[in-house]
Amino acid sequence: MAIEVGTLAPDFELKDNHGRTVKLSDFRAPGDARNVVLLFYPFAFTGVCTGELRALSDELPQFVNDDVQLLAVSTDSIHTLRVYAEQEGFEYPLLSDFWPHGAASRAYGVFDEDKGCAVRGTFVIDKEGVVRWTVVNGLPDARDLNDYLKALKTLGTL
Repeated sequence: MAIEVGTLAPDFELKDNHGRTVKLSDFRAPGDARNVVLLFYPFAFTGVCTGELRALSDELPQFVNDDVQLLAVSTDSIHTLRVYAEQEGFEYPLLSDFWPHGAASRAYGVFDEDKGCAVRGTFVIDKEGVVRWTVVNGLPDARDLNDYLKALKTLGTL
């Protein structure tokens, strides 16, 4: 079961598609505190996932700015994510939850044990690290990024 609104977001430390370490708690640091749109998706190079990530790229200034950071997480390896980001032109971090396999996805309650990947879970986390909005969809069901924008608006970022 996914973590609920009002819960302190579990911290994680994952490698991005360039091999850099990204910690969720870094976005609570004084002087660099930002709201985070944390998006879990099943796999790179798949139709629905690519469509969702492209839609976010099309609206990137609303999701990566001085107040907001988009972090997209899958259980793919950093090498797969590097090629995927380059091929698609994604200019935001794609984080690898590859090893220990699905640890971050499990912490957020969005790991599908039978499929070995995350389901489509999104968490809007405020600058203090508290989950303020969430949606979880099954593997075939795309999410609507306009819902993320509405959630960010309630935090005063848009």
